[in-house]
Amino acid sequence: MRLFQGDFAQETVYGDDPLEMALRWQSQGATRLHIVDLDGAESGNPQNSEAIRRIAETIFIPIEVGGGIRTLVTMEKLIKLGADRVVLGTAAVSDPEMVREACRNFRQAIVVSIDARDGYLTTHGWTHNTDLRAVDFARMMVALGVRRFVYTDISRDGTLTEPNFLSIFELIDSTRFPVIASGGVASALHLKLLKKIGAEGAIVGKALYADALSLPQALQAVEG
Repeated sequence: MRLFQGDFAQETVYGDDPLEMALRWQSQGATRLHIVDLDGAESGNPQNSEAIRRIAETIFIPIEVGGGIRTLVTMEKLIKLGADRVVLGTAAVSDPEMVREACRNFRQAIVVSIDARDGYLTTHGWTHNTDLRAVDFARMMVALGVRRFVYTDISRDGTLTEPNFLSIFELIDSTRFPVIASGGVASALHLKLLKKIGAEGAIVGKALYADALSLPQALQAVEG
C-alpha cells in the first residue's frame, strides 16, 4: 500500500501479499527492502510483525523496518525477527534518551527518519507538525549517536514529481553522515542527481509500483 503525501485517506493498494511483493523486488535485483508498517505508524505500535517475520525468513537481502517503533523492546523484537535496521521516527523526537540507549545497544541497526514538511519535522505518522527544523533535529540526533538518516519530504512523497534536492543536500552537508533520500523519486535522472549530491541511497516506491521506473533502470542509474 502507498499513501499520497502521507495522507492515510489517500491510499493505493498495489497487492495483498507483502511477501510476494518482497520476492518480486528481490528477483529484480533489489539490494535492500525498506518496509513501513503503516498501521503501526498510525497506531503507535507495530501491527504487522508476522508479515515482517515471513519476509525476513524467506528473502536473503537485508530489510529495514519502520512504523510505530517507539520502545527498546520493540526494536529488539524486530531485530530478532530479522530486520537488519530499524527506523525511528516519532520516538526519536519524544524520547531522545531512548535514542541514545538504542544507539548504545544496537549501533548501526538504528536509523532515524526525518520526515519534514516545509523544512519542519512532523511526527506520529506524519499527522503532527512541529516547530523544530529538520536540520537542527538531525544535529541533535548525531550528538546522541545516530549515524544514519532517512529524509522524507512529505510534500513530495507519492507525487512522482522530484525529490527535494536542496533539503537533502543541506542535511547531508550538516550531518556528514549517510542520508537515504525518500519522496518524489520518479526517474533514473533523479537517482543520478541524488548520488551526485552525496545521498547514500534512495527509497523508491510509487515510481516502481506505478511502472514509471523499472528497478533494473534504477539500479543501472546508480552503478559505478
